Amino acid sequence: MARRPLPRILSTGNAQLARSRDLARTAADSATDVLQPLITITRGLRRLASAGLRRWAETPKDRRGPLLFLAASVILVVVLVPYGPLLAVITLMAAAAWQGRDRTPPDPEGPDESQTQRLQSLYEALVPYFSTAEDPSPLYAHGGEWEKAFPAYEFDGAGRVTQLVIRYPAYFPDGEAEHRARVELLLTAKSGRGREYLFTWDEEGNELTVGVLAPLPTDIAAQRFVTAPGEAVLGFTDPTRVQRTLPLTHGTEQRDVPPVVWRTGARSTEPHLLVVGQPGSGTSTLLRSLALQALQYGDVLVVEGGGTGEYACLTGRDGVLGVEVALAGALTGLEWAAQETERRLIAANQARQAGQTPPEDTRRPLWILLDRPTAFTPLAEADGRADPQSLLQVPLRHGRAASVTVVVAEQFDSLDLLSDAVRQHTRARVVLGPASAGRLAAVLGAPPHTTPVEQVPPGRGYARLGAGPVHRLQVPATPDPYDDATSETQRQAVLELLPPRSTPADAEPVALPVEAAAVAEA
Repeated sequence: MARRPLPRILSTGNAQLARSRDLARTAADSATDVLQPLITITRGLRRLASAGLRRWAETPKDRRGPLLFLAASVILVVVLVPYGPLLAVITLMAAAAWQGRDRTPPDPEGPDESQTQRLQSLYEALVPYFSTAEDPSPLYAHGGEWEKAFPAYEFDGAGRVTQLVIRYPAYFPDGEAEHRARVELLLTAKSGRGREYLFTWDEEGNELTVGVLAPLPTDIAAQRFVTAPGEAVLGFTDPTRVQRTLPLTHGTEQRDVPPVVWRTGARSTEPHLLVVGQPGSGTSTLLRSLALQALQYGDVLVVEGGGTGEYACLTGRDGVLGVEVALAGALTGLEWAAQETERRLIAANQARQAGQTPPEDTRRPLWILLDRPTAFTPLAEADGRADPQSLLQVPLRHGRAASVTVVVAEQFDSLDLLSDAVRQHTRARVVLGPASAGRLAAVLGAPPHTTPVEQVPPGRGYARLGAGPVHRLQVPATPDPYDDATSETQRQAVLELLPPRSTPADAEPVALPVEAAAVAEA
């Protein structure tokens, strides 16, 4: 399917609007600078007139006559005196200019007392990390001047640091992750917990820039994303980390948000995904979001080990091959998926050898979504059956060539029960919920570029696609529409994305092929 280009209003409209706003703002600033004297005099005349009217209203009625006579006498004298009207106009303009001056107190040039004390505390805390006894002229010393070490800084309304540039000596081992982590941990504790900090190390200039990141939007509901076949939106991240935005609908408004796009299919370098998190962190939400996106172009097989009914809304829908929650159903469905992968590989290979295009059914994407598959492991051992994870080896190893994508969601406490095939072939990783930096590095293969916090909303975490960078991630809100705790707006958003039902919900979603049926009977 050829990808249709975006409408011109979506691709260039925002840039034109931004350019128009910049031009209008520049013109307004220039006009304000040119007309500033006239604006000041007009403001002063208005203030003088207000003061005169107020004085007239406060004057008793029996004194207003003499006051009018005195004013008329002054005006007559001014008119009769040589150059009197000119001097009066000059005096009036001078008084208006004085009264119309900007009386806003200027911003303090330096930090106030509390901010100075906070910066001095940060400086003293960094002395053991950025100083040595052999340094003849240390930049950091107890009781030293913090102004040389902190050339730039910014504070918020609460007096906490929002931006800080730190200079450090050249002998500090900024190339070693352990030393950098110690400094980042200290700055996080001293600058205020509960916020995410971005640390940018400039090894050439011996400078460290500390910035506070704004929270990611949590109000983005499930919707149709403007993506091509083979692309799935995992969530949304910071605008500085990606070079692409997606037009989204938020109520009656539209806005552009930077996404984390995961590419699957034959040309993908990370065709399979592993999602890890704590209970309630949003792993099932991410799988539901991926299922709704996958049903636009392909088929979906869901295997749920938790048995909570999180995917009951998909049962019997067009394109949903099955929603299995029992061990027998999981084994049957995954065995069919392995055989289907082999069938696709054989059919595609025969077509290529004959110089023909592979059949259409071998190119239709097949998604296998497994939520907590390790829950079946002890059940399979007790029943003397094979572990369902052992049936994933073929889809994981050959899924890219057969257009088969495997997504596994598991909790932290069950990671040790995942098979080696799942660990080796799921190179796209997502971690949701609170987690330490060491745990994030163990799952993602690299530490995050920000400091993780202890309290995060559901669906908040980090993502890394293969050997790429680590992105902050916020999963779009895709709750279970049958959950009573779901809001009506989010429930309707999910229901509108669901395909129509092909069979009743209590019937078999799809008839398995003859080979899989024979295996089930055996």
